[in-house]
Amino acid sequence: MAKAVAEKSETKEARIYRLRWWTLITIAISVLVTILDTTVMNVALPTIQRQLSATSSELLWMVNTYTMILGALIITTGSLSDRFGRGRLLQIGLAVFGIASVGAYLSGTTLQLIISRVFMGAGAAMILPCTLSTITNVFPAKERGQAIGVWAGLNAVGIALGPIIGGLLVQHFKWNSIFMINIPTVVIALILGWFFVPNTKDEHPRKLDLVGNLLSLIGLGALIYGLINGGSMGWTNAQVLGTLIGSAVIIGLFIVWEQHVKEPMLDLGFFRNPRFSSGVGLLGILGLAMSGVIYVLTYYMQLVQGYDPLGAGLRFIPFAAGMLIGATSANKFVKGLGAKSVMAIGSGGAAIILILMSWFRVDSPFWLLGTEFAVFGLFLGNLTAPVTNIIMSALPKGQTGIGSAINSSFRQISGTIGVAVLGPILGTIYTSHFLHTAAAISGLPAALVQKAGDSLGAAVGIANSGQLPAALSNALAQTARQSFMSGWHVVMLICGGIFVAGMIIILKFVPGRVKPKEGEVSSESSNITE
Repeated sequence: MAKAVAEKSETKEARIYRLRWWTLITIAISVLVTILDTTVMNVALPTIQRQLSATSSELLWMVNTYTMILGALIITTGSLSDRFGRGRLLQIGLAVFGIASVGAYLSGTTLQLIISRVFMGAGAAMILPCTLSTITNVFPAKERGQAIGVWAGLNAVGIALGPIIGGLLVQHFKWNSIFMINIPTVVIALILGWFFVPNTKDEHPRKLDLVGNLLSLIGLGALIYGLINGGSMGWTNAQVLGTLIGSAVIIGLFIVWEQHVKEPMLDLGFFRNPRFSSGVGLLGILGLAMSGVIYVLTYYMQLVQGYDPLGAGLRFIPFAAGMLIGATSANKFVKGLGAKSVMAIGSGGAAIILILMSWFRVDSPFWLLGTEFAVFGLFLGNLTAPVTNIIMSALPKGQTGIGSAINSSFRQISGTIGVAVLGPILGTIYTSHFLHTAAAISGLPAALVQKAGDSLGAAVGIANSGQLPAALSNALAQTARQSFMSGWHVVMLICGGIFVAGMIIILKFVPGRVKPKEGEVSSESSNITE
């Protein structure tokens, strides 16, 4: 009897191993469809505003609701995936995401669209932690680094493809076509997932921590909501301050609860592992700097260089290609040099590229920016994949779902902080430089100077409105673009400095070769173990 059970177990393990690359293909499709929806909607916003008569506040909710729900739920869904099975929760998440996409496609009012985006965010929160944790459980140590590299690279590809696909669809079809593309993709992922994604889970699951799940959900949701609105409403706004203070209190209660409950949803002891804690810290740094770079580059492409949304999206391809190549090839370098060295080189190289990019001008040619952007992506890929592997390899195999959720959550929150903090820095420098310089332009009405001083977008809009003679319009637009580049210079240097800090953390805190503790996921492919 025992022999038969053992043979059945071995057969199951052998099948999982044999189908592992099909599993990765399914996961790749699932990751892409969720990441695409973080950016695909941006290019459709002007059309949505006209056709649905949406207010600026409603447009903000359409975009940010998805991000907020995803970030708030992901810790909870990660813990549930360990308990009930990653393959099962992945299927449920894909189904929810697909049905919500149909709802978004059929939306005739702003409220319907916002509600659909809520459920899309919930579906994505179920999908993402299951993908990385499944890779960790399915792939053997010698191949895991390569598989995680593909996962990390696809995150960057999804961000870059969003504006491209969105621009193409909006240009040739109706605005709601950006959601219709999700439906066949989800159907394909569901079919493949049924056959190729095993339902791995913790064989000794803990009791469901309802209080911990609730505190996590409310605390993270409030934090992300406050961060999103802080950049637009101001950090001294009573609603923003109240939300952020409330989130800090609730997250504090969550930490206290998790320390004292017998079977917590999140074992805070993970953070005592230097591999895990340093890896999560690096992810925070990575998300902080990356969000700042993408934020500034989006404005630079469209309002300084003058590309339309589709043209701007296409010019992110060098970055996506560099990131994909870097992430998928990182494992080869890690085997020769070790994860610590590869990550330090990646972080230091990214810092150097950003410092070089800080010296770009209004008329800098794209071939130069594109080249440096591609190299930046290459360095970033060589940093992202090993960091992710370090985090996942530090976890017990039964709790990789919650580990994957922490990975995505920290990246999400740090990215939101990056935009919320670096955006106002850019805006403050722009306004100060513009008001000082524009005051010297003879014949420019003071009221228009004040209005154009709010943002580069406002200045370009005024310059293109026909309110001013051609000479004054050109002077206004040129002054605004030069003022933006003053802010660009500072933000790029700050982001470069963040990556320098990341390199220091890697060299000082990331362990070299250490053997995993009992129950942890082995990680020879990341050269962390011997």
